[in-house]
Amino acid sequence: MRNILLTPLRLAVGWGISPRILGIIAITMLVLLRLSIGWHFHSEGSEKYRQGDWDAAPFFANAKGPLADEFRKTVWDYDGTVRRDPEFTRWWLEMYRDRAADYYTFGDKERAIANEALEALLKNHQAVLDEYADDLEEYDLGRARIEALKTQDDRVGVESLAGQIETVQKENDAKLKPALAALDELWAGYEGTINSLAAPNQRQLSPPLELVKPRTAMVDTSVINRFVPYFDLAVGWCLLLGLFTPVAALAAAGFLGSVFLSQYPPGTGPTSSNYQLIECMACLVLAGTGAGRFAGLDFFIHLLIRRNVAKRPADT
Repeated sequence: MRNILLTPLRLAVGWGISPRILGIIAITMLVLLRLSIGWHFHSEGSEKYRQGDWDAAPFFANAKGPLADEFRKTVWDYDGTVRRDPEFTRWWLEMYRDRAADYYTFGDKERAIANEALEALLKNHQAVLDEYADDLEEYDLGRARIEALKTQDDRVGVESLAGQIETVQKENDAKLKPALAALDELWAGYEGTINSLAAPNQRQLSPPLELVKPRTAMVDTSVINRFVPYFDLAVGWCLLLGLFTPVAALAAAGFLGSVFLSQYPPGTGPTSSNYQLIECMACLVLAGTGAGRFAGLDFFIHLLIRRNVAKRPADT
């Protein structure tokens, strides 16, 4: 039973009971590597958290390579299906209005203003769709043409022709962006109007009620944007403290590996994804060596495991 309970800890800090003998220079380099990557993740997470509105959508929207379509699909409402649907927009914003009425305990006056704001938004929503009707129609037709091109094996298999498809994809996406930007402004304005109806004391005591984006996939950027800052901070602190280092390092490697795959094949220069690949491999080194056992909190957990495992021969 004791061995079963210790198994998760062994996996979390490094499976080997006795690390192979490393020289002081090798140990020092492992510690410095762990601290460097830990500080990188910590600083990235801190910056994303301070921004408050960090968004992974531009990164995934510009994905390239064989997995580009899958990464683009993680962008929330990447084709504008949700935001361009008047009926869905009314239904979703009515739900938000009703939640706000309960959250702030609106009176009749506030409810009437909220209803007027919703009707004004829906009127402006239709005006945006009318204004950009030609662009939206061209975008939908362009998507159909692009999908047809992707089914042509001879075109997809040739690098230059595949590059042409990506160029056409970007040009087509550009036709959609102005309309979606205008619709986003309407949603943001409505959210601001609803929260402004709260009494001053309510705004002081309660955080603003967020207009949550409806999920368009099991995991999309509406989820990723919330998760990544805390993920970066957690990985960063685990590596800095040397706590559960293999788990943190493997999580970091998976994250960096996905970044590399989203920009495959990598180019050259400062925007190359080769840097993420190199750091991914470094994280695998940290995980494989259980680097938190050197000048980290994993040392004490590992010491406990060694003492308990060392007793087994004597017990038998």
